[in-house]
This record gives sequence, C-alpha cells and structure tokens, in this order.
Amino acid sequence: MSDFEERLNQLVARKDELAQLMSDPEIAGSDAFAGLSREYAEISPIVDCIEARRALQEEIADLGGLLADQSEDPEMRAMAEEEFREAREKLPELERDLQLLLLPKDAADERNAILEIRAGTGGDEASLFAANLYRMYQRFADLHGWKFEAMEVAETEVGGFREAVVEIAGRGVFARLKFESGVHRVQRVPETESGGRIHTSAATVAVLPEAEDVDVEVNDKDLRIDTFRAQGAGGQHVNKTDSAVRITHIPTGIVVSQQDEKSQHKNRAKAMKVLRARLYDAQRTALDEARAEDRKSQVGSGDRSERIRTYNFPQGRVTDHRISLTLHKLDKVLDGEALDEIVDALIAEDQAAKLASLE
Repeated sequence: MSDFEERLNQLVARKDELAQLMSDPEIAGSDAFAGLSREYAEISPIVDCIEARRALQEEIADLGGLLADQSEDPEMRAMAEEEFREAREKLPELERDLQLLLLPKDAADERNAILEIRAGTGGDEASLFAANLYRMYQRFADLHGWKFEAMEVAETEVGGFREAVVEIAGRGVFARLKFESGVHRVQRVPETESGGRIHTSAATVAVLPEAEDVDVEVNDKDLRIDTFRAQGAGGQHVNKTDSAVRITHIPTGIVVSQQDEKSQHKNRAKAMKVLRARLYDAQRTALDEARAEDRKSQVGSGDRSERIRTYNFPQGRVTDHRISLTLHKLDKVLDGEALDEIVDALIAEDQAAKLASLE
C-alpha cells in the first residue's frame, strides 16, 4: 500500500473515531466536544470524497473484469463499455477534488477580518476612490450575509475617505477576502476636471484575520496609550472630551487610533482589536516568508505595495493583474455583485499553484 493510500485510511479511521467519541455521553457534555465536532465537520467532506473515489475505482475494476470476459452477451458488453468509459472520465475530476480537499488549510480562513482602506496617490480623487472601495466591500458583505461594522472612518471635505477600518464578521470571511490586499488603481475623469483628461489615483487595501487572545500576547509595558480630542472632517470637533485613543506598540512601532465612539473605553477596545490583528498578521507574514523564502505565489506576494487591480471607468473594465483577468462589468464589480467572479478566479489560481508545488 502506498503512503498516500495509508494516509487516506488514517483519515477514514479518524472520522470513525471522532463519531465514537462524540457519542460518548461524558464527552458530549464536556469542553472537548466543540473541538471534536469542529474536526468532524472538517474531515467529513474529505472522507466522503475518499469513499466516492474508492467506490468508483471498484466499479471500474468490476467493469474491466466484465469486459475481459469474452463469453459475456454482446448487449451486456456494450452497456459495460459505456459505463466503463463514463467512470474512467469521472475519475480524474474526483482525484482533483480529493487533492484540493487534502491541501493544507490556512488556519485563519474561517476567521472574521479587519479591512483597512487608505487613500493613496491622487489627492481628493484617491479619497473618493477609497470611498468607492468601502461601499463595494460593504455591498459584497451584505450579499454574503456578513456583518459589516465600521470601526474608524476618517472622511475628507469632498466626501471621500482618507482612511477606513472595518470589522467584517461571518463564515469564511478571511478566506474570501484575503487576496484583496494590495494597491487598487483607478483611471477616470474627475468631476472637477474640465478638460476631460483621465487621471490615475490609488488606494491601498489591507485584509487582516481577526486575532484571538491566544494568538498574540500583548504586554501592557509594551504599549504607550495617548488620549486626545476627536476630530471630524475639516477639523471640527466630534465631541469636547478626550475620548479618542492612540495606542503605540513600542517594540514594532505599530500605531492604531480610534475616535468613532464617544466612550474612551470603547475606543480603546476597538484599537486593541485592530492592534492584535496587525500583530497577528505580522507574525503570519514572517512565518510564511520563512516557509517559502524562494517561492512567490501566482496570485501575488501579498505585499500591500504591489499593484493588484485597475478599475478603468472610461472603458468600463476591471483588470486583476495577478491573474490577467479582465471583466467588462465595472458597475457590477463596484456594486459587489461581480466581485465573486474575481475572488473565485484568485482562489482557483492559488489552489492550482499549491497543487503544482506538490508535484
């Protein structure tokens, strides 16, 4: 038996073991049950695919034996040949499905995400584009039934966003959004442009998996916490108390500010959530670089200084440069409707690259 088949046998046996453990009355009421249940849910689709593959292999073997028997009735042989051909055609697809299911999972895929959008080069036009991206992700979240909660939004006088930080909560949020990190570029004629010239501006997007307390240890002695009076667009005061909070993580130099809430306590809690996410993301990035120093994923390095996508308004198209995908449906992408087409293509490319690295 090959090592691969032995691994499949271990997975099948583990599913049976989990089912037995979960049926034990003592375990059913314990803290361990949730972990066992989660593992069972993760392993079940893999085992289902293993069993479907093995059943198909047995069917192919049986049909092959039938075809080898020259004494069989010609009509029966003709039926067997058709079934044999169909089964052989179906097997590669099932093999690929199994390989995809066996790929190492990103531990953060099922987590909520912290989405950060910042206006880049381009002045007012960049801030207006940042606001466009904010609304695109808001609609995308609504379509998926996710919770979209603004944590910090710094507006500009022209109605754009200088910066926005959002928490998006739901099932598989990070898995669907993680490839959005990078520089998004827009090409369009600004409303203030009388000559009709196309301007290029940009906004930076960062998608961080939300950190849990056990992921990142933050010592109070490593933090400098400043309070100040909240400011709104144009410099007007949001309120007259020092409710805004700025937290500096001294070892890394990471700075997080929050001022959306009137309560200093709530602003501090939000700032700590963002800080933990940034520290966790930095840890994950360092680990990924250590694991694959010489390999750059086909869907990009994840470097937020890398230009990943262009939104061209005059031509009504969106191009993702990492996979050379162009959609002539700019409005639908910005409405969140067609963003899934880009996300699905990016995930497929990532899976293909991972499969290729195993060969």
